[in-house]
Amino acid sequence: MSQSRTAPARAPRERDKIGESDDETGKKMEVLLELNLKQRTATRAGIVMVGIIIYVLFCTNSAKASLTLGALLTLMMRNPTIVYALVMTVHRDTMAFYRFLWLNVYLLRMERRNWIIARIFQQISQAQPHKSCFVMDERRLTFAQVQLLSNKVAAFFRSQRLERGDCVALLMDTRVEYPCFWLGLSQLGVITALINSNLRRDTLLHSIKVANARALIVGSELADVLAAIGEVDELRQLPIYQYSDADQVASYELLPGAVDLRSALDAQQPENLSLEIARGSTRDKLIYVFTSGTTGLPKAAVITNLRFLFMAAGTFYMLHLQKDDVVYNPLPLYHTAGGIVGIGNALLNGATVVLRKKFSASNFWRDCSRHECSVAQYIGELCRYLLATPYTTEQRQHSLRLMYGNGLRPQIWTQFVSRFGIPQIGEVYGATEGNSNLINITNRVGAIGFVPVFGRSIYPVQVIRCDEQTGDPLRDSEGRCTRCKPGEPGLLIGKVDSKRAVSAFHGYADKGASEQKLLRNVYSKGDVFFNSGDMVVCDILGYFYFKDRTGDTFRWRGENVATQEVEAIITNCIGLSDCVVYGVQIPHVEGKAGMAAIVDPSRKVDMEYLSTGIRGSLPAYARPLFIRLLDEIPRTATFKLKKRELALEGYDLSRLSDPIFYLNRDGIYRRLTSEQYQALQAGTAGL
Repeated sequence: MSQSRTAPARAPRERDKIGESDDETGKKMEVLLELNLKQRTATRAGIVMVGIIIYVLFCTNSAKASLTLGALLTLMMRNPTIVYALVMTVHRDTMAFYRFLWLNVYLLRMERRNWIIARIFQQISQAQPHKSCFVMDERRLTFAQVQLLSNKVAAFFRSQRLERGDCVALLMDTRVEYPCFWLGLSQLGVITALINSNLRRDTLLHSIKVANARALIVGSELADVLAAIGEVDELRQLPIYQYSDADQVASYELLPGAVDLRSALDAQQPENLSLEIARGSTRDKLIYVFTSGTTGLPKAAVITNLRFLFMAAGTFYMLHLQKDDVVYNPLPLYHTAGGIVGIGNALLNGATVVLRKKFSASNFWRDCSRHECSVAQYIGELCRYLLATPYTTEQRQHSLRLMYGNGLRPQIWTQFVSRFGIPQIGEVYGATEGNSNLINITNRVGAIGFVPVFGRSIYPVQVIRCDEQTGDPLRDSEGRCTRCKPGEPGLLIGKVDSKRAVSAFHGYADKGASEQKLLRNVYSKGDVFFNSGDMVVCDILGYFYFKDRTGDTFRWRGENVATQEVEAIITNCIGLSDCVVYGVQIPHVEGKAGMAAIVDPSRKVDMEYLSTGIRGSLPAYARPLFIRLLDEIPRTATFKLKKRELALEGYDLSRLSDPIFYLNRDGIYRRLTSEQYQALQAGTAGL
């Protein structure tokens, strides 16, 4: 199976349908850029037939109607591509319009009522108090228990003199009580900063400081992590509340000066907080969710109540989830996918959400079967991990009707669906802080979503021409940007409109960082767009396909190299092992040379076979000059690859102990020698 996300960058032929087949299913990813002769002929024949029928039924006695019909038919005959696209997408667009309409009705109703998340959940918990809300292993909380615990959290912290607009940092591993803490604090209008539980020392301290936290809640399992930075001046005066669940009470000691939060909540009496909740607004800040920090320190993205509503309800409505669904959510709760899109199914819609402390490929299907899940979430490389497990019959003994998430790569899409028997994949595209939101509701292989052909100028998501290497928008002589045509890769942007939940941009806690994500005067003076930083390509049917992250594309030998394409080729050669491609700087040489890092702890990669596969699939400029074998690729907690770290390490033999292979003139990768390294550094390698 060959990668084709970046293939549309080439000049389109008369028929340019780019695909990748799957041996088991025959399905393939198709990026339709132009109609072939047969399609154009059939479309024009259909136009003529429909025109004849309309003429016979309505126009035989009216010269004016006949002329109007003739003009329309002439226009349609000259533009068969538009007619073909409208006909082929009418069912898709009708379904999407219906679901999008209900989503907006729901959002408008909540906004007009001014109901915050806590108020919505209050109503749901009253309607189904005994239904399981959150489940994890043998523990479960009903909707009534979640409501009670969140009420106690709010009442207790009100007694601690926290006020509306204050921030509390939450550092805790996944547990069924996790959402109750920020849900309770939100009843007071207090913002919760969801701290990545994998952060340590300086990065952890930075996240707490950038959120301007007034207090900190820590799970006992992470008390030692906090103790490691406890002597820092910024934390010394910070009130710390330590929570232990039932399994931890006897095994963990309190941090010096910390409040035993579990005991305090056990002793806390419920209080009537209706007035506090009523004071809240849908536009109030609810939580801070931190970016993964793949290119620097994490930034705190602002999530308002309305933003949470849009993200959680948007997925629910557009993918047609039901309140009777049981959703398997093995993702961390401090991040958008798990903590908003996943948890929101329970808080806003009354579904049961099954949690797992940490994703486990070997237990994924067992958990789904055990809890009778009907929906499951994925993110990043989790599907690849599942495919890499040995096949067992229990992997298909589940009741899943839908898996949804983001980052399912096209080269494994059909294989994944076929092997595990997944009826529908719902690929969702969107950034935590962004407004460039897309969703694939039609099972279109490889697509991250679509915009109806007739809605391209209305929906706030646009694709503009840009420099593929830097990601900077290309502007005309008047300083304006230009929309990309189908098949033309470009930068995905979203128009900012603070009055609409769909297109609002709330940025980060750091206002300076927020401004850096905005593009101004794009099409007209004064307009503002969010810069997603992602390169995509669109086909004539309105489907979008991810191409690359700006900055991942690098230039070598005068050509732009898309890392996604090279990664796909290498992955196909070596199986499902993880691979990441990036550019490295070589002294005295223009551009950046390609380097591939491959996870191969057993050092079993056949370099001669890989060399042959790369030569047969990639042009000379796109072939990596270096290949590094390592035990594990550094990742963020949400499984994003840390390319920047690898690129900075480069191919320095004095710093790295991993095997590094070099592309020799005969096209074979062999171990990089010290002599070759010195020649590269001196500029005498003949590159």
